[in-house]
Amino acid sequence: MSTLGIIVAMREELEIVLERLQEPQTIQRAGMDFHRGSYLGKPVVAVVCGVGKVNAAACTQMLISEFAVDSIINIGIAGAVEPSIRPGDIVIADTLVQHDVELKALGLAPGQVFRLDTFDFPADPALLTVAQTAAQQIEGHQVHTGRIVTGDQFIACNDKIQWLSATFNALACEMESGAIAQVCYLNKVPFVCIRSISDNANSEAHMDFDTFLPIAVNNASTLLHAMVPSC
Repeated sequence: MSTLGIIVAMREELEIVLERLQEPQTIQRAGMDFHRGSYLGKPVVAVVCGVGKVNAAACTQMLISEFAVDSIINIGIAGAVEPSIRPGDIVIADTLVQHDVELKALGLAPGQVFRLDTFDFPADPALLTVAQTAAQQIEGHQVHTGRIVTGDQFIACNDKIQWLSATFNALACEMESGAIAQVCYLNKVPFVCIRSISDNANSEAHMDFDTFLPIAVNNASTLLHAMVPSC
């Protein structure tokens, strides 16, 4: 049976998995705890990678190289870029871009990684469909599919949000999934990234974040619980 890797940035986002993990075994690598076991009858390795692109990339490569996962789901929270998206809503990434990659002096568009044969990183079509189907179980909030952008910045600026929208046509922004997507792309490992909105990434983002974090975490966890049996 194939093994599923589950990556989150914060401990709160992994609680639903750890509470229900059968025959758990914890292995530490690079300061991260990799929790191996069975979740809803599926072999999984679940891990909190920490915040930021370097943490996310290192964690993803270890899942692939050391734990031999066959596919990866990243869940967590994000800030909304598209004005119609509200805290609590779900955004499922069909493509991911790293918005803080900037090589304009070399003639490259913002987000283009140097000498890489793709601009964005598409989610696996089958996992994307599973995520969209599972998202139908989320009540009281909207579900959106589109581009998520990643950078090592907590965005809390209206001007930056407008730039992310105009430059990348992004629905949401966060700090890990673009790096996870790039590592999966290089290793040819199927992945999907799902984010629940905790704030609107504007000048009030810090207040929204504290208020809506529990709601966002609950919605992301509910979606993961619905997805795993079909992965």
